[in-house]
Order: sequence, then structure tokens, then C-alpha cells
Amino acid sequence: MRLLLIVNETATAVTARRRVLVQRVLGADHRLEVEETSRRGHAARIARGAALDGVDAVVVLGGDGTLSEAADGLAGTATALAPLPGGSTNVFARSIGIAYDPVRAAEVLVESLARRSFKRIGLGVAEGRRFLFHAGIGLDAAVIARVERRSFLKRYGTHPLFVAATIDTWLRRYDHRRPRFRVELEGERVGDSAFTIVSNQRPWAYLGKRPLILAPHAGLDVPLTVTLFRSIDLSSIVGGAASALNGGQRLMHHPNVVQRGDVRSLTFVGYGPFPWQLDGDYLGDTEHLSISWMPDALTIVMP
Repeated sequence: MRLLLIVNETATAVTARRRVLVQRVLGADHRLEVEETSRRGHAARIARGAALDGVDAVVVLGGDGTLSEAADGLAGTATALAPLPGGSTNVFARSIGIAYDPVRAAEVLVESLARRSFKRIGLGVAEGRRFLFHAGIGLDAAVIARVERRSFLKRYGTHPLFVAATIDTWLRRYDHRRPRFRVELEGERVGDSAFTIVSNQRPWAYLGKRPLILAPHAGLDVPLTVTLFRSIDLSSIVGGAASALNGGQRLMHHPNVVQRGDVRSLTFVGYGPFPWQLDGDYLGDTEHLSISWMPDALTIVMP
């Protein structure tokens, strides 16, 4: 097979030694080419070019942001996407059972390619940009924006950094006392919200080894699930976190939470600008956001 390895050298877990070992494993049985990302959006352009050039699979050694960009570039093509964990959390790779060590993951990938272990999945689409596992509107996007300003600290402790950024953002940098936008599903007004997650896969994130699950019924082969927090007072945040650590079932019955499954399109209308992110990649502030589901969009190499 002809493979293209996209490497984000600035990703938290990518080292020169790991990169060499991954290339050795992948290149032993396949025609391997290597490209490095140099800026935001570069992985999407590299992946799109690889698909047009007839590459069989694009392998990504990087974090969730690089992987999401590659998925956006490959959407609607026959070229497969294969994640290798190179970031600090690697939500998508872990959600499909890929080993946390990138060299071991590369060895398993070679076995998967030999078995032709492929799966066709659906993707979310937000304003033309495809995403793999979730879109976050409101508080979590503000937290990610805060973390990105201190991204150099990820190598020293990602999860403490996110916890500290969440507390700081909630207390001082995000007005959680009022709704920031309203949510509409195919013209029906669902409600006002200060924080909403649109899920294409079960784990929203990971805290250490524990998955945080807001939408237990979300998955790659069903339409999107929307989890809307009417307010994000302290009880909602603490209760939501406790539920997410234990499978997310209790969260669905919380009085401040509305959850809808089988969602194919929805719209966010702001009461002023609100922040948004896709797959952990902060994309700025907006006052209007449209999200839809794209079925049969991408081929994934499964372990």
C-alpha cells in the first residue's frame, strides 16, 4: 500500500526518536512518504492532496487538532485515515481503541492494514469544516482558547493545565450567569444555553485514563447528539463532571440539561459573540453557527 505519514512535530508526545521508529515500522511493508505540518490548516491541505494523488491511507502522528484537519481534507474520498497518538490527550484515537504508545500503535496499524480493517463513518460539519468527535460551543471553547495561550505547558502536565484553565475561565473570564445563545433543531427552538456539546462519538474528553462521557448513545455510525446546558452554575458543573466520569447516564436527567439524539442539523444564534471549537481546536467567536451531520463521509483504519 501507498501511505502518507503526516507529522506534527510540535505535538506534545512527538519526539525525534518516536518519529524514526514509527517511520521504520510503517516503511517496512509499505511505500511510505512523509510530510510535516507547518501551520494551522496545513494537515487538511496535505491530506486533500494525498487523496487526489491516489494515496491509500493517510497516517497522522499528532494530536486531535491535526487529526481533525486531516479528516476534513479526506472527507468524501476513498483514502483512509489512520490515527497515531502524538498529542496530549488523543481523544479520537483512544475512543476507537488505539494503543497510547505511538510505536505500538504503528505496529497494530500495519496488522490492521494487512487485514483491511476499515470502517466507514459519519462526520459532523460546522460552517463547512468537518469534525470527528465533537463541537463545543460556549464554556469549553473559552477554556481551550485559554489553554492554547499556554500550550507550551502541555508537555509538563496537560490535565492539571485544563483543570486550572477551567476554574479560571468559569470564575473570571466567561459570563456564565446568562444564556450566550439559543439552539434550534431544524427550525424548532430547543432553548437558551451557556454551554452546548455536539457529539459524534461517546467520549467528550479524557481525564487521565478515565473517559468523560456526556452522550452515552453517541457514535460514529449514527447522527449527532446534542447536550445543552441551560445554565452552568456550580451545581451543574460539579454534577455534570461526576456524571461524565460515570458513563453520563445521570446527566440526561439533570433539570438544567437537555439532550437530543439523531440530530442531522442544528443552528446556534448568539446574544452577542460566543466562542466555539471543533475536536479541541479553538476557532474563534461568532454570532451564528450551523452544524450538520455528513453520513458515509470517511474511511477509518480500525485496530
